[in-house]
Amino acid sequence: MVEDGVFQEDAVIEALLHAPARYPNCEGARCIEDNLTDIKAQAAANHHGIKLVGVLIGEYTLPTVMQYMTAVQKASENAVRQTLKDICLVKGQNTFQAEDFMDDGSIIKLKINIDEDRGAIFDFSGTSPQAHGNWNAPPAVTNSATIYALRCLVASEIPLNQGCILPVHLRIPEHSLLSPSPDAACAAGNGLTCQRIVDVIFKALEVCAASNGCMANFTFGLPTASGFGYYETIAGGRGAGPSWEGESGVHCHMTNTRITDAEILERRYPVLLREYSLRPASGGQGKFCGGDGVVRELEFQVDMHAGILSERRVFRPYGMAGGEDGARGLNLWIKKGGLTVNIGGKSQCQVKAGDRIRILTPGGGGYGIQRDGNAPSERATGLSSFTPRANGSYHVKQSLAVTN
Repeated sequence: MVEDGVFQEDAVIEALLHAPARYPNCEGARCIEDNLTDIKAQAAANHHGIKLVGVLIGEYTLPTVMQYMTAVQKASENAVRQTLKDICLVKGQNTFQAEDFMDDGSIIKLKINIDEDRGAIFDFSGTSPQAHGNWNAPPAVTNSATIYALRCLVASEIPLNQGCILPVHLRIPEHSLLSPSPDAACAAGNGLTCQRIVDVIFKALEVCAASNGCMANFTFGLPTASGFGYYETIAGGRGAGPSWEGESGVHCHMTNTRITDAEILERRYPVLLREYSLRPASGGQGKFCGGDGVVRELEFQVDMHAGILSERRVFRPYGMAGGEDGARGLNLWIKKGGLTVNIGGKSQCQVKAGDRIRILTPGGGGYGIQRDGNAPSERATGLSSFTPRANGSYHVKQSLAVTN
């Protein structure tokens, strides 16, 4: 995109605006100027980062900077190695395995073999072939999801860096859902499939129940020269664990974002926000209950295009240790005349003025068996991460939840 310091604007416009429109039923970028501005900002940020590293090297010399960068990675590597050893000690075993499903039936299989001296092998053999849809995930997504999961399990505060993954060797079958061919569609791999990878890792290690497992990507707009495009992700419920309740109405794992304020949404776009609330009883019951999902309903004031890209509409977020599964999600198109249509987890439609889209996001799974006569404790309000301890318990780190 930048060659010899010159932004290749014509080539970017061709790639984003004209080339996609040559395919049947496809369109180019709605607001190409916004895309160009975003890309220029990212390029400028990279350029500024390069300059700052150069200043750092000029002040401290390259060997010193490299020494400290290596030390940061080594500290993270050692922390993950120790965590893997603790897991083996707590569980009394070195091999762990689990599987989970995407809504189209694709399976993600994982077998973890931990060698206390050499690290761990995360083997995804048995995972389904690449999907015909766009939820394939390149190996970089699996790599990032694994780093995230390991970092959640580490007790100490470590910066996010490649050192977290150095003790782990990933085995991913070629042309599978997690290593598709170069021409496979991958748009949803980073927002949906990555969540399932984390679910499978936590399920194999028996860390906690599943969270909502979905970004719930909702879009609408007008594909015209003077049109617009809007994109949001919608929160859900977080899974419960051995010593904590799940949180309600939060983004989970690596998809933390904030949603547009209702006042701004209605001022800038021809829509009305009819409802945005917690979805009662959608979290799985248990000794510790899963968090509830949310209900979000928008009414359109003009005819336009709308789309939803979501998961956990077929397979419910799993509970753990006897806890109940969380409720599955549901996407509804409520037409002006009153007819309600279930549009499924991944769909697009041409809505009319007065139509509504109602999205019910999944809840988190519950943990443990709820004893008769014991009411679940109050919902937690902090976003929890968790680490195994040698005595068999779990340490819960609390931080502010990023809520919608």
